[in-house]
Amino acid sequence: MTNILLPILGYLLGSLPFSIWVTRFVKGVDVRDAGSGHATTTNTIRQAGFGWGALVFILDIAKGFLPTFVAMKFSGNLWVIALTASFAVIGHCWPLFANFRGGMGLATAGGAFLAVNPLAFLVCIGLLILLVLVIRHSARASVFTGILAAPALWILQIRDAAFWVALGAGLVIAVRFLIDWNRKYRELWLDQEKSSG
Repeated sequence: MTNILLPILGYLLGSLPFSIWVTRFVKGVDVRDAGSGHATTTNTIRQAGFGWGALVFILDIAKGFLPTFVAMKFSGNLWVIALTASFAVIGHCWPLFANFRGGMGLATAGGAFLAVNPLAFLVCIGLLILLVLVIRHSARASVFTGILAAPALWILQIRDAAFWVALGAGLVIAVRFLIDWNRKYRELWLDQEKSSG
């Protein structure tokens, strides 16, 4: 029974839409009505400022960390840990408490990695940064990071629960970021468009 409840817990915690709640509290607006149209840290920064964005970032990491840590504590099954982490990311991307219109899942996945293996977290962050620098488009870089994270961990001999988390959560992130595959970024990140003239 515990093995069934843990992924459900992951989804419910992942579904807590902190960026929506914080931005509505601070500015009285829906964070999804501007910028990228997603419930993300960067959109919170655009609309409510860096401090509030930092708070959302920490809370979104916690959404991935907490259920994954609990799964590690109360279940020794790798598939349960991976499913719990993946469902937390699914909850963030398609939240029950925000009409299934959420964020992109990177911070929540990062929290899950921190729970299972901080080294895996650093490897995946490094891979994402490298791909952003090479591709110059953060959505496409995120898709490829989601696909390549698990193979990268396998090659580096990181084959514990982090590998299975990368397999599950990475797939969710790859699918989620496909919706922004052709998006032109103008505000944040390294792939900003240069203004003409």
